[in-house]
Amino acid sequence: MEWCNQSTSIKYLFKYINKGYDRITAVIVPAHNDVSPQNENIDEIKQYLDCRYVSPCEACWRIFSFPIHGRSPAVERLFFHLPNEQSVFFSDNDDLESVLTRKIVKESMFTSWMQANKIYPEGKDLTYAKFVSRFVYVASKRCWKPRTKGYTIGRLIWVPPTTGELFYLRMMLTVTKGPRCYEDIRTVANIQYPSFREACFAAGLLGDDKEYIGALKEVKDWASGHYLRKLFVTLLLSCPVSRPEHVWEQTWQWLADGILYQQRRLSIIPDLQLSDQELQNLTLVELEKLMQKKRKSLKDFPSIPYPNGYITEQLGNRLIYAEREYDTSKLREEFQSLYASLTDEQKAIFDTIMEAVTNQKGGVYFLYGYYGGTGKTFMWRTLASALRSQRHIVLTVASTGIASLLLPGGRTAHSKFSIPVPTLENSTCNIHQGSELAELLKQTKLIIWDEATMAHKFCFEALDRSLSDIINNDGDSNSPFGGRVIVFGGDFRQTLPVIPGGSRSDIVNATINSSYLWEDCQVLSLTKNMRLQNSLDMTSATELKEFSKWILDVGDGKILEPNDGYAEIKIPDEFLIKEFDDPIDAIIRSTYPNLMEQYKNEEFLKGRAILASTIEIVDKINDYVLSLLPDREYLSCDSVDKSDVVEAEAFEALTPEFLNSLRTSGLPNHRIRLKVGTPVMLLRNIDQSEGLCNGTRLIVTRLRNHVIGARIMSESYGGDEIYIPRMCMYPSQSPWPFKLIRRQFPIMVSYAMTINKSQGQSLERV
Repeated sequence: MEWCNQSTSIKYLFKYINKGYDRITAVIVPAHNDVSPQNENIDEIKQYLDCRYVSPCEACWRIFSFPIHGRSPAVERLFFHLPNEQSVFFSDNDDLESVLTRKIVKESMFTSWMQANKIYPEGKDLTYAKFVSRFVYVASKRCWKPRTKGYTIGRLIWVPPTTGELFYLRMMLTVTKGPRCYEDIRTVANIQYPSFREACFAAGLLGDDKEYIGALKEVKDWASGHYLRKLFVTLLLSCPVSRPEHVWEQTWQWLADGILYQQRRLSIIPDLQLSDQELQNLTLVELEKLMQKKRKSLKDFPSIPYPNGYITEQLGNRLIYAEREYDTSKLREEFQSLYASLTDEQKAIFDTIMEAVTNQKGGVYFLYGYYGGTGKTFMWRTLASALRSQRHIVLTVASTGIASLLLPGGRTAHSKFSIPVPTLENSTCNIHQGSELAELLKQTKLIIWDEATMAHKFCFEALDRSLSDIINNDGDSNSPFGGRVIVFGGDFRQTLPVIPGGSRSDIVNATINSSYLWEDCQVLSLTKNMRLQNSLDMTSATELKEFSKWILDVGDGKILEPNDGYAEIKIPDEFLIKEFDDPIDAIIRSTYPNLMEQYKNEEFLKGRAILASTIEIVDKINDYVLSLLPDREYLSCDSVDKSDVVEAEAFEALTPEFLNSLRTSGLPNHRIRLKVGTPVMLLRNIDQSEGLCNGTRLIVTRLRNHVIGARIMSESYGGDEIYIPRMCMYPSQSPWPFKLIRRQFPIMVSYAMTINKSQGQSLERV
């Protein structure tokens, strides 16, 4: 039963969307009925009128003739077909010959659209779906004419992938603008392809191993064999190559470039000749060396041949070997120089941590810098060089990739400790007893974890459980982290763990100081600003001190005291742009003055960025900047991970343009616009030893169909050109009921970036 005269009656306006399932089904009959149901003459109209109840709110709604149903905006279904396969309608009595001679038979809604593009110049910038917003289709005349009123959106009819070329035609119609014939739809970058499927592949809407072969083919025209081999290793480790042996067979001659010359130099035989088998084996040796540097091996890919007679350079544990590969004499000199520069405050902290390491009594410390410039990174370098110069193992990690680049030998904590994503309350690290990583952790003297305030407390608790299980120190089984000395660092005033849709209390509850581990943590504070002490300009030092105090007061909640943690902060006038017509244009001109003349100047772009709080604003700013400059467009290939859903058939009806429209943090956009000189940011860890991690900023140097050339914006790693292929990426925590797989270049334009991504960046003008 339902009680209609109540506030929830609004549900009826939406056709029971929120009603839920029926609670009971009942039949209402008169109390005294002597007539047998079999002989009763049922008057359904009378029954309806007797049971029909009109409440006052519904009566008023109908008396005033308010609309019951509505549709806004209007949606027009757009039909399409392959050449000469349009639908023809006729009755049973029509003569087929006369039907085929009708003029309107040769014209359909779809072909009329291509004819309209020949007549109306404004159609050249519109896709089929966008065309109906400016034009209206006249069915009686089989033609399109400019729209004079109203607004309509277009939707392409759905066809399944099993329809073959028709499905690929639909994919091309989502991106092709203003075609005048079918051949124009099959044309990509001024190259006409024989089929719509080939055109989809050329446009980046499809992906297979041909793409990786094409990437190597493009790079071979300007890069040496060494860089080709590095790109091949990147493809194996970061891309879903379905048939690695096929890619190897098709490209090994390019990968062998320079091998023969190298062997002639080593053997001092100028006319040395090698067979194809010998060249292949030597090329595989070089590939294996590159794989070993990344803690991987060609043996992880059984379909690719392993080099004959190759002996691994280091025996035993590769991870331990890598951590003890440092030059101890050089580190000893570095430590002496760093230690001599420590302040009394820093020396006290250094002695406390070193005493815990020397006595092997374990301990958990949190190095807290009151603000930027207190020497936290300086302390990490001093501690690492002190222990590594004695051939002890120190693991330096950070919560973000960009922060890990500032640490000596730094890695992200998730990759170093195999922390699962997402990390749950009872998660443990993917570390097995007896593995190389487990043995490395047993011999580790010190763990340094920077930017710990940005990681969820479950990450630290997962590492604690894993270390306690692996190390299994019977003498002190209750010590956190298995009795190892671990030093965290961070600033609670900066970015805290990201909790999608979480409240303020949810975010606070996710931080490290809300974990049970915080009870055993000793806080060590750095309070002196080293940048002020090292400043040579008294005016600059005063300005920096005043700005630091204002930032510190904001972080401590001292602005507009007393307050309950919520206060309206007044930004000082010197930090504001007050005169502008377009705010986006004004902030771009302020941050990037003379951009049209300087857009290829790496030094000009290196220390500048616009910071925003949301990815939507970042995209708006980046798109606006690129609209001022000529660019090239790259499209992604999107799909649903069917292994992650229970009923894969339920998601087959998701159209490609719907998947293309999805955006979320951590994924590149479906449509990326680039040009040579554009600053971009990596969205994935590729090779941290070379500075290629999530958050690294680069300058685009080359644009090709399947690969992008770029150079790192950092003095430490700058100089060499690196090559980035398209990779398959998916969000770690999907906001949808399915997992989206997006094959796209793992980058985003970084004229503007989110505040979270700016953590660890060195910027002079923001």
